Amino acid sequence: MNGTEGARLFREAWIAGVRRHFPGEPEPGFVTPWEDVPEWQREVSGIVAERIQGLMKLSEGNAARLSREQKGRFVAICWATEVSDQLDEPDPAELAEWPDLPVWHRETVADVFEALEKTA
Repeated sequence: MNGTEGARLFREAWIAGVRRHFPGEPEPGFVTPWEDVPEWQREVSGIVAERIQGLMKLSEGNAARLSREQKGRFVAICWATEVSDQLDEPDPAELAEWPDLPVWHRETVADVFEALEKTA
């Protein structure tokens, strides 16, 4: 899977997770279609997708045994790291620590990991 495919899959899994876990109607920015996502988000999505797939390859698939929380934390840490690298002044919400993320967000990033682990 190339970077663009991984980035798109990341976004599709994110949107599906938001629709599944967000309480009520999500903010439009949370479910923005791929075509309207800013370039920096596309790049970060692709890099994080590659990191998930790289972890799966490096662990010979054993990373699938991680708990949902561990999977979600991995995505959240990778996302925050790449956002910090891409943006001079990132929104603090993009860099939030795991305990500060709402439950819907934690569940969504775990879903993202699980969607991408299947492609590795």
